[in-house]
Amino acid sequence: MKKHISIFISLILLLGINSYAQKYTPAKENLEARKEFSQKRLGIFLHWGIYSMYGQGEWYLNSGGLLDSEYSKAAKGFYPSEFNADEWAKAFKDAGAGYVTLTSRHHDGFSMFKTATSDYNIVDGTPFGRDVVGELAKACKDNGLRYHLYYSTLDWHREDYPLGRCGLNTGRKGDKQDFNSYFNFMKQQVKELLTNYENVDGLWFDGNWDHQEKGFDWRMPEFYSYIHSIKPSCLIGNNHHSDIIEGEDFQMFERDLPGQNTAGFSDGQEISNSLPLEMCQTMLNGAWGYQVKVLDYKTVDEIINLLVKCASKNSNLLLNIGPQPDGNIPDIALERLKGLGEWMKIYSSTIDGTTSSSIPEQSWGVATRTADKIYLHVINPKGIPSNGSKGQLVVPFSDKVFKIKEFVSGRNLSYKTSKDGFITIDVPTSIEGPDYVIELDLTK
Repeated sequence: MKKHISIFISLILLLGINSYAQKYTPAKENLEARKEFSQKRLGIFLHWGIYSMYGQGEWYLNSGGLLDSEYSKAAKGFYPSEFNADEWAKAFKDAGAGYVTLTSRHHDGFSMFKTATSDYNIVDGTPFGRDVVGELAKACKDNGLRYHLYYSTLDWHREDYPLGRCGLNTGRKGDKQDFNSYFNFMKQQVKELLTNYENVDGLWFDGNWDHQEKGFDWRMPEFYSYIHSIKPSCLIGNNHHSDIIEGEDFQMFERDLPGQNTAGFSDGQEISNSLPLEMCQTMLNGAWGYQVKVLDYKTVDEIINLLVKCASKNSNLLLNIGPQPDGNIPDIALERLKGLGEWMKIYSSTIDGTTSSSIPEQSWGVATRTADKIYLHVINPKGIPSNGSKGQLVVPFSDKVFKIKEFVSGRNLSYKTSKDGFITIDVPTSIEGPDYVIELDLTK
């Protein structure tokens, strides 16, 4: 009898292992969620936690050489009295965003939601006592925004997390490392996030790069399978700086456009030709979480140019903001969102719902397209050669074009086609603004 039970258990374990080895087949609702994800090219990223109180960015526990036992005391004073989830959501909506991604738990291990795993969370561990994740979830739903949550797979606070490349001086002794225990903790928390808030549409993981040594198994396919068993439509992405892992639903690139590696995180990272793409970039140059002494924000024009370039590469832009410890979005960030929103009211149709085109990036700018239109985004007018009183925009495009006009004014533009597959368009010599858009109509 014992032998038969042993064989039965072995078969169950084997079937369990094989289930994770099987090729991931996304559910119908997941495929639909992917399409919706790519229809709105702008997302808002929010790095917010108790680290905002120090005003030194989200890595301060590690970069400041602090002991977690001292750093974590900030939770007892965290009271963001100005936080208004609805005001946040309205500002993001007005900016033209389609979704929001909030840090539910960063590397410091502090949870911005009510969790049964520990009291180290914003509801049980602070005088504020309110569930930020839940309040923003409702506000996003009320304002028609999709809602994603960032979740750190590494932890500088928990003793059972295996010591990795960073967070080695926070006071953990390393004598209680137990990945099975930690893995179960992560499963419990993501289950809370997916079941306690009905409109969590995606999970954005970060931290796998902390363990890149040979032999360490994050068990991500198993983790992803567990998540999809709870909510098949949930979009999973992971900022692991490597190729796609089985079970992921979108691919992300940190601080770089797909195919680039200026930030050093995407070396050799192959671009998926089947998954939605997303580039994350911070509005505040060099910082993700709130920094009290850094005010080097990207201009509205720079953000627009970045958004347009993302769309031209079939990618979303996840634009990051670091809220203040009092719960306010910094005034400079609100100004940038307002300026971006004014532009999006006019030009959103040239990026939302578009894809990349056959026209590669040119000296003058980039192109996006729909089924029947091509949009030429002139973001660098200096790249257009002039011929007397007019500029001549040269476009490598050989398909049939029936009309070319200025997008805003609707004024027809003169153009000539050549046998070698180029279109030369007459444009004004003086082009103002961050993006002069020309529309190519491909249908009669």
